[in-house]
Amino acid sequence: MEGCCNERLDFGKMGYGCKHYRRRCKIRAPCCNEVYDCRHCHNEATSMLRKIFDRHELVRQDVTQVICSVCDTEQPVARVCTNCGVNMGEYFCEVCKFYDDDTLLAITFPKCLFWTRPLQIDKGQFHCDDCGICRVGGRENFFHCNKCDSCYSVSLRNNHSCVEDSMRHHCPICYEFLFDSLKDTTVMKCGHTMHTECYHEMIKRDKYCCPICSRSTLDMTKAWKRMDEEIEETIMPEDLRYKKVWILCNDCNDTTEVYFHIIGQKCRHCQSYNTRMIAPPVLPQ
Repeated sequence: MEGCCNERLDFGKMGYGCKHYRRRCKIRAPCCNEVYDCRHCHNEATSMLRKIFDRHELVRQDVTQVICSVCDTEQPVARVCTNCGVNMGEYFCEVCKFYDDDTLLAITFPKCLFWTRPLQIDKGQFHCDDCGICRVGGRENFFHCNKCDSCYSVSLRNNHSCVEDSMRHHCPICYEFLFDSLKDTTVMKCGHTMHTECYHEMIKRDKYCCPICSRSTLDMTKAWKRMDEEIEETIMPEDLRYKKVWILCNDCNDTTEVYFHIIGQKCRHCQSYNTRMIAPPVLPQ
């Protein structure tokens, strides 16, 4: 009997849903009374409306009605369909009104390794009360930073620069809102955040500064050493050799007066070349 019940609950699992989630129900958006597969489907559709004032986003907590994808019965939000008895989502959050049948994450190994089949691990969905939304990765692997106002990996506990509401803005590369994005996010040394794939693309294009504050994102010690060597080998023109400039360091925010050089100006405080001139070159009096 117990096996029969479980079989009924699992009926249709992974057979319904959209490109964002696998689930056995649709939602009725209370803002426009239309039916969509998920919140993201709604937001994508309404963002394309011709009239700008008609565009809007769905507040997930406002959803009160769902439609079972198996029997097409509309009903109040719940985990199990009141009509056919299927589990509308293997993972269900009553606060977010969130359903997800896909509770496993597939990890694919490089072809050169002996293990060729994808390894499946638990997504570890959990609801964070402070964030007010559901996240993946396992509650034990994350902590909520109250100043940044978001969940971060435990490896960043007491090991990151706090920026107030650092996740509640758009990715500086692709401009997608980060806080509830489905993509992985990277926290840079300066504390600002961006999509991990956008970060790697930025590094691939030899951009090593935060797009928001211009602070270096990597350890640039070797690069600064190469610039030291280039400056030693480069002879400046006579009329520029003894000119000085005021610079602002993007890495330590220190302001100093240094000799102007066509290759770059070095911060006396932190030895960084990630600087910018704030006053034109002048000859010493």
